[in-house]
Amino acid sequence: MNGRGARAPTRAAVLERIRGTASWDVVVIGGGATGLGCAVDAAARGHSVLLVEAQDFAKGTSSRATKLIHGGVRYLAQGNLALVRESLGERTRLLANAPHLVRPLRFVVPAYRWQDKPMLGAGLRLYDLLAGSHGIGRSRGLDPAHALAALPTLRSTGLRGGIAYWDAQFDDARLALSLARTVFDLGGVALNYCAAEGLALDAQGRRLTGVVLHDAESGERLQVAARVVINAAGVWSDAVRRLARPGAAALLRPSQGVHLVVARDFLPGDDALLVPRTDDGRVLFMIPWQGSVLIGTTDTPRPDLPLEPAPLPGEVDFILATAACYLTRAPTRADVRSVFVGLRPLLGAGDAALTRQLSREHLVEVSPEGLVSVLGGKWTTYRLMAADAVDAAESVGRLPRHASPTANLPLHGAAPGVVTDGYGSDRAELDSLPGAGRPLVDGLDLTEAQVRYAARAEFARHVEDVLARRHRALFVDAALAAAAAPAVAGILAQELGRDAAWEAAEIASFAALARAYRV
Repeated sequence: MNGRGARAPTRAAVLERIRGTASWDVVVIGGGATGLGCAVDAAARGHSVLLVEAQDFAKGTSSRATKLIHGGVRYLAQGNLALVRESLGERTRLLANAPHLVRPLRFVVPAYRWQDKPMLGAGLRLYDLLAGSHGIGRSRGLDPAHALAALPTLRSTGLRGGIAYWDAQFDDARLALSLARTVFDLGGVALNYCAAEGLALDAQGRRLTGVVLHDAESGERLQVAARVVINAAGVWSDAVRRLARPGAAALLRPSQGVHLVVARDFLPGDDALLVPRTDDGRVLFMIPWQGSVLIGTTDTPRPDLPLEPAPLPGEVDFILATAACYLTRAPTRADVRSVFVGLRPLLGAGDAALTRQLSREHLVEVSPEGLVSVLGGKWTTYRLMAADAVDAAESVGRLPRHASPTANLPLHGAAPGVVTDGYGSDRAELDSLPGAGRPLVDGLDLTEAQVRYAARAEFARHVEDVLARRHRALFVDAALAAAAAPAVAGILAQELGRDAAWEAAEIASFAALARAYRV
């Protein structure tokens, strides 16, 4: 699936199509992993589909993950073997369907007590067994010398060896963009910066008939008709459920995960490090990512739902202190180049104070009014969540029933032989644009061509869209991202036809945002 050229439909053309469509089979609310997955699934089944997102695609949780497509060693320890097996199968499908965005990654789990190595080995052999034919590579034991060869900066004192095993890594925001472009490839429509302000009901107030939209750029309000509406708003899904039924009880208990990014020399090499049990019983990852090292994460209850969540007191210090126990050189606050926080849509079961006990499995709910809500889950299983939601939507909307075809559906940019560079088969189009190969600022690999491509083909409307999600500069090094903002604003102003006042406002807005990503 190579797409339809470098320039996607203009925003004006998309809005015109929305105005000109009498009724959609499916309207999806939410442009994160689950919503985009639902739109792809429904469009792949032949339904007419409109997806709307109030902010940018993947602005929320779906760009703030730990960048892993994995079975979940943590869920193995909890005894949730069904979720692990399911996730490992989806890992294989994503490696096949999005090879430009997902790649295998080896992890090393160090052992410092004599009993750790056999226990870890037994658990990870079970992980291999659950993967079955979906395995990437077998886990194996490492002696201290081989563990240190894989992780040269691992603390050697007391090291008894370790276990190596395989999972996969991805670029979450760019996978979301690939899904958005796949929606268009399949004949659907997806629009960012267009909020679902309300739900339309029939004359009796009993059945859902459509959605009231608000275009953030023009201020225009539109009412669109739909045979069925899917609520895939992530951590904000309870708020959408209450648009249909104001008294609906909350089904989610969100938590937040903090991630720190430091220089690559804290963990050189190609392998990741897994701390299987922190002081509070969680896991901690240290992962090579974007030329840096990502360390995380926490899992802290969060009753409020800010669009830009910040670390809570103690979270950054907890991560740094845990990393210091395993590395020869302890990272400090001064070493942190970016800190980002994601909210998890955990299903509300168990003790809310112990979010590690809450479920990462998903739930599909159909309200009496016919709103289909898909709740919970994680990036790895987004496709299964979408398939279940669209199955329910076909029943509610009395649409023709089709089996989901997405298990073997290559996503936009996938093609035989592509490299894992984030662009895949679109690379040639990108490289044909002005400024290809010329970085905008020293220290970042972001080029003028990438900014132009983001505006023309990837729905970017603001400087943040480019520096946070089309490129990952904000998440890798907030100071460098801020330094690049003026150049990005100037290029976007040309591409989008904006004036100097817009350009200045964008630079100021992004500078304030970047400050929030520093500790």
